[in-house]
Amino acid sequence: MTDSITTLSINTIRTLSMDAVQAANSGHPGAPMGLAPVAYAIWQKHLRHDPADPTWFNRDRFVLSNGHASMLLYSLLHLTGYEAMTLEQIKNFRQWGSLTPGHPEAELTPGVETTTGPLGQGFATAVGMAMAEAHLRERFAGVVDHYTFGICSDGDLMEGVSHEAASLAGHLGLGKLIFLYDDNEITIDGRTDIAFTEDTTGRFEAYGWQVLNVDDGNDVDAIDRAIEKAKAETRRPTLIRVKTIIGFGSPNKADTSSVHGSPLGDDEIKLTKEALGWPYPDPFVVPSEVREHMAGEAAARAREARQAWEERLNALKAESPEKFDELTRRISGELPQGWADALPRFEASEKGMATRASSGKVIEKIFEVLPELVGGSADLAGSNKTLFPKFGEMSRESHAGQNVHFGIREHAMAAAVNGMCLHGGVRGFGATFLVFADYMRPALRLAALMHMPQIMVFTHDSIGLGEDGPTHQPIEHLMSLRAMPNYHVLRPADAEEVRQCWELALEHKTGPSGLVLTRQNVPTFDRDALHSVGDATKGAYTLADSNPGELPEALILSTGSEVAIAVEAFETLKAQGKAVRVVSMPCWEVFEQQSDDYKASVLPAEVTRRVAIEAGVTLGWGRYTGTQGKVLGLDHFGASAPYEELYEKFGLTAARVVEAVNSF
Repeated sequence: MTDSITTLSINTIRTLSMDAVQAANSGHPGAPMGLAPVAYAIWQKHLRHDPADPTWFNRDRFVLSNGHASMLLYSLLHLTGYEAMTLEQIKNFRQWGSLTPGHPEAELTPGVETTTGPLGQGFATAVGMAMAEAHLRERFAGVVDHYTFGICSDGDLMEGVSHEAASLAGHLGLGKLIFLYDDNEITIDGRTDIAFTEDTTGRFEAYGWQVLNVDDGNDVDAIDRAIEKAKAETRRPTLIRVKTIIGFGSPNKADTSSVHGSPLGDDEIKLTKEALGWPYPDPFVVPSEVREHMAGEAAARAREARQAWEERLNALKAESPEKFDELTRRISGELPQGWADALPRFEASEKGMATRASSGKVIEKIFEVLPELVGGSADLAGSNKTLFPKFGEMSRESHAGQNVHFGIREHAMAAAVNGMCLHGGVRGFGATFLVFADYMRPALRLAALMHMPQIMVFTHDSIGLGEDGPTHQPIEHLMSLRAMPNYHVLRPADAEEVRQCWELALEHKTGPSGLVLTRQNVPTFDRDALHSVGDATKGAYTLADSNPGELPEALILSTGSEVAIAVEAFETLKAQGKAVRVVSMPCWEVFEQQSDDYKASVLPAEVTRRVAIEAGVTLGWGRYTGTQGKVLGLDHFGASAPYEELYEKFGLTAARVVEAVNSF
């Protein structure tokens, strides 16, 4: 039975949502109206959070995967007492400078756990949050112990990434992950059965989830009981299917696609409020008893939960000071003092090694000194060099290991890594071949948008992988990732640059990084002999200079494996008496952050004779070569053949570089 304050609170959520959408003249009122009882049950009866401290570490996480229903979340934040979410912010829904954008943004709005909107991303990100919680709970004897709740829509569960993520969550037995599925059977185009007729609950049961059903989305008590049952299941994640009516209360638009993504209109809002028994004709009314009920009880639950957590934290400090220090450091996101000193150094070697191999050696040492680094490969661990069994493997039996087998689920891997980083206390990373960045792009983009320090290891970075051919040879991918705002693309030339690029990636806290690595061996350069100045931590530097301290006649610019070709050309040109400089540019984004003086010292404006070489599309290199420069690259797909032959056939050779320099 629903009491009066419950009904009033639920209708406050509904009316705030429809009023805000109407004021903005855009948005999605239907889902918040239908989901208000579901959200109320979660937030009022189960969610442990602290509106006075939205970043309290042991809070339950709540993910609104169907981010178009954003007014549902903003209403909840306002009513439960989040100071930043004022009524004025709700009145400014979808307006410039507000904390209430059309889809929730974690980096903008306190209380929003992840940026959602692209359907399926929130679902998969929540899986990563639950993975981080499970890992920390086992590592720190229950000091970290909370749930990850989420709401998802029909649209979320149609998206492929949710299938991948649900499969992974079931495999890992993430028992503290609970999703409520808004089964309203409506999409933009009409009823879901025009495109979506599968047995959704059967699919989740097959994935290893507990599946529960609530047939009346307005029955708060039934929803509450289902959540209690979900919480009692410790070995499986839970999906609670709730039958809702989109746009509930609207006499003319409920249960139709017209209420999905358009304002109701003033007349329909008036009729809806009357149908709901809402006694306030003016918009944006929050009854004082609702504010006291929801905010007051949220604050009381927060005090109780925080006191219990602080007692557990103090007990850990007394029992195990080292573990306490590790946990608090991990929560802060700070790296331990001198951590990089443990990383391997690599001696000069003509034979060298593949940068994927040197990366593996670096990761193994990072696992030792940074136990918060947790991740692995999408079924390519042997190729990516990312598996180190002595540090444990995350599995259904134990979540404490640092190694994760993501399976052939590249998209879910990237989204889950976002969730791990968003959760905190864990620094998530994933790995695959560079060509499969295409499968992951929506999650990579969200990491950049959220300023999340996700790390991806991308191996097999060019035609250098050889015989697998053009389907697996990335051509446009480097430039594609460089085009993404706030994404650091790190393509090291040798083992020493690999170490330095890992340092850059781990010290970069305000955005994602992708390490782009070779399958084939590359030499480790003798930097003393080449008169190197600086290193990869500046993004670009002088690797080789035939006349140190003097202005060169020509610059050869390159990244990754092609730097060795540039150095070979450099030696030929030096023997010809040319004053030449080789500039290795492993990370354009970091280079652009350097001072103008530093950039000018590496790339003097006076030197216009410039040649760039990179085994990818030439688009974009003009910013560094200028209009008079030349770029050797690949503006076409590759082929299946030994990599040495491919480089020769496609003109990526030292002889071509020498010819280009001498042709000015």
